[in-house]
Amino acid sequence: MWLRRVLNGAVRAARRRPFSVWYHPDYRLPAASIQVATGLEPRRADFVWCYLRDVGLAGSHMLRKPSRISYEDLARVHSADLLESLLERDQLAKIFALDPSDVHVDEVLRTIRRACAGTIGSAREALQTGHHALNLLGGFHHAGPNRAAGLCPVNDVAVAVAVLRQEGFSERVAVLDLDAHPPDGTAECLASDDAAWIGSISGCDWGPPPGVDETRLPAGAGDTEYLEALKELLGRVPEASLAFVLAGGDVLAEDRSGGLGLSLAAAVERDLLVARAFSHVPTVWLPGGGYSKVAWKVLAGTASVLAIGRGQLPPSDYDPMQRMYASRAESLSISRLRGGDELSTEDVLADLGYPEAQGFRLLGFYTTEGVEYALSRYGAFNHLRRLGYENFRVSLDRHEPGDRLRVFAHFEGKELLLIECVLEQLSLKNKRALYVHWLTLRDPRGRFTDDRPDLPGQEQPGLGLAPEAGQLLEQTAARLGLDGMAFRPAWLHTAHAASQAGLRFLDPERQGRYEAMLRDLNEIPLREASVAISEGRVTMNGERYEWEADLMVSWPAEDAATQSKMQSERERVQFRVQS
Repeated sequence: MWLRRVLNGAVRAARRRPFSVWYHPDYRLPAASIQVATGLEPRRADFVWCYLRDVGLAGSHMLRKPSRISYEDLARVHSADLLESLLERDQLAKIFALDPSDVHVDEVLRTIRRACAGTIGSAREALQTGHHALNLLGGFHHAGPNRAAGLCPVNDVAVAVAVLRQEGFSERVAVLDLDAHPPDGTAECLASDDAAWIGSISGCDWGPPPGVDETRLPAGAGDTEYLEALKELLGRVPEASLAFVLAGGDVLAEDRSGGLGLSLAAAVERDLLVARAFSHVPTVWLPGGGYSKVAWKVLAGTASVLAIGRGQLPPSDYDPMQRMYASRAESLSISRLRGGDELSTEDVLADLGYPEAQGFRLLGFYTTEGVEYALSRYGAFNHLRRLGYENFRVSLDRHEPGDRLRVFAHFEGKELLLIECVLEQLSLKNKRALYVHWLTLRDPRGRFTDDRPDLPGQEQPGLGLAPEAGQLLEQTAARLGLDGMAFRPAWLHTAHAASQAGLRFLDPERQGRYEAMLRDLNEIPLREASVAISEGRVTMNGERYEWEADLMVSWPAEDAATQSKMQSERERVQFRVQS
């Protein structure tokens, strides 16, 4: 791949630095609505590890997979009452701003306990080697000894310090908290540790936590103001034998809750300044918060600073989801997807129209066994299992006007439909496309609430797998030698999901109107805009607008004339929402 060659060349040209990366696939928090509810990208650690491998910043020899921390170690900091409360679904839902129906207690705790073990392991290794260590999940700085809050059930930094103290480490520890929110929980946990120093820069006025060297910046503070404040704070850091750095991704201007206004470049510069200041101090780096779509790039930038001593942000067109799925697609066995090339008796019977035949192939290629194999290898079954489902069953059949794929699973003794998709291969002008007639991803155990309302046309909450489904379809089209995907969105929010997966309206003028709509309704949440259109409360150039369910495709516009038509229509129309 050209991108890997280019970036690998840049990596080779820089001086590599030894550091370890702590990561586990279980770092993805198993809650279908977490991104909608909080803005947190649950795949952040996955994206960063994929990027590090893709561009040669990290290899398997640098990877450390944490086990789960013991409750005995957690109890070195946290009270029994707090730890027992984490076994309650309602309590975890409150901590993560979720509805209880979206919380599977054992799996949420599995994620948190692995992250805490990663922070402890990083600290031990940093002390042993004198090098930096990066844990791709951690920095739960709002949890105190007797309370959990703000997506922080326990305090991994405080627990790591307590474990090290128990193991005999008595020297000074510096905690530099560069998350956009104050380290209130960490201050409580380390209040009695005279050999611990905490410094912080935040964009929230919660009152300075006692015992913290806290710098409170005004709302929207930008690159220059922040970096000057950081230089001053670094000048006050005492000598330490171990440091923890919370390199928060919520400092970005586009973050929904951070309150600061940094650019990605400034976030990388922040990490460079800190890495230089701690160049001779064993340091554990943690991601802290991050509630925007690009927060993962902050963590990727942190890793590049540790790996080669300079900032290297992912290119703007680098798509970690696409890279993850393309890589997995290359490793799949075609014979297992197809079930072999020879026709079986069941294949013949199915071709003759016998409904009891089990040899039906999706799109003439995938057997039932092949689909199950693919969903397992792509991680879909594991994600669904962590949501509480089990005993998966795939069903393939003909369902006019296309081929139907359904995935069933059991929950509390009942078999439920989770995924349904109807597909067809179509010719569109001079292209061959995988046409998606219908796709639904439903979480039957979930429920709609005021904080998680339904979207137009939505019967049940989603599974948190929409991006993965888009990538699976894209890889299917590529596997079949097609030019791309095609789809007719019935609502604004489905068009938006398709556009996030790289689709555009085939008609250039329709694409121009869609882009104008996004421009003019930008200040309105997507759900509200979609509802307003479905209720007839949106106007285009003063006239009531009816949603146009036109064809979207995944291949790019082919010529300058098409681009010109898009631009002209985008400039011609204007959308407004009527109250």
